[in-house]
Amino acid sequence: MIPENIGEVSTSWLSDVMGDEVQDMDVTQIGQGVGIMGDIYRVGLTGGTGLPESVVVKLPSSFEENRAQGVALGMFEAEVRFYNELAHAVSVGLPQVYHADIQPGTAEFVIVMEDLSRLRMVEQSQGMSVEEARAAVRVLAHVHAAWWDKAQDPSLEWIPTMTGPRIEFVDQLLQQILPVFLEGFAKYLPDGGVEIYEKFAGNYLNINTVLAGRSPWTLVHQDYRVENLLFGPPGSGEVVVLDWQGIGRGPGGYDLAYILGGSMSPGTRREHERELVESYHSQLRELGINGYSADQLWDDYGHAQLMGGLATAMVVGGGMDLSNERGVELIATMASRHVAAAMDHDGLKRLDAL
Repeated sequence: MIPENIGEVSTSWLSDVMGDEVQDMDVTQIGQGVGIMGDIYRVGLTGGTGLPESVVVKLPSSFEENRAQGVALGMFEAEVRFYNELAHAVSVGLPQVYHADIQPGTAEFVIVMEDLSRLRMVEQSQGMSVEEARAAVRVLAHVHAAWWDKAQDPSLEWIPTMTGPRIEFVDQLLQQILPVFLEGFAKYLPDGGVEIYEKFAGNYLNINTVLAGRSPWTLVHQDYRVENLLFGPPGSGEVVVLDWQGIGRGPGGYDLAYILGGSMSPGTRREHERELVESYHSQLRELGINGYSADQLWDDYGHAQLMGGLATAMVVGGGMDLSNERGVELIATMASRHVAAAMDHDGLKRLDAL
């Protein structure tokens, strides 16, 4: 049985899911305004000695529009299938999931996972420290290494590619929303930002196709930014990655550029990005990935600064209620940082060469 809402999550249902008797439970909703595609609850557990003190239960969003979008984009099914079929291949950086189930083709799903409230969140506007970035890059290399050069296997064809229909749709959307996005956010962009976006809109599929045609494919998170990561105590190197609804198949440089370009201040990124990209490459080699040179990675990373970060900021910003001050700050920060990163890596020349 898949609960329709938190009211149907009972002690008997949790006992079946957890494999131990749950005698009592205490429910608190968390993540309001964060879990756009799902309603998230912390559930305290009392009962058997093998039970954790609490778990997190994720259910479909209470908003019909969000549920419909999640179904149309296959996001609910992707996250459940990731946890059930793929997560075991990664040895670090993932939450423990006790139960994940979905009725295919619907918004009827449930995920029960470990409560990670002991870990720290970092706000996107604040940005990662260098230490946090090193930890995030190390875990990303582990994720990518698990499917390196395997992502085109027929068993993974259910996962969208970086050059498939989803990207074609986004490519067309970007052209439509460019005027609205620039009206709201041009004032936040660094010099050259408007020109970057004018040349970027309508070229997203071409940009992706260039990288996808020359670089090894893996499983990519596609929203690998700091607010989808949880960090352990300083010095621990611990990172847990959440929100696997938007997974795709394509070159790993996409995720690497996305996290460093958008989740660090430009000054900190510029000072440390060469070291961080080299750290990712070294970790891949330690995990047995060969035949991908550091020079190719650096160029791929530079090209990928024209990809997901620019698109995400534009798609969200182009359809945003500009009275939402926190949301405007987030998109303004993301857009300005990703433009700066693209400019730092010859973005205008790369766009002119397409």
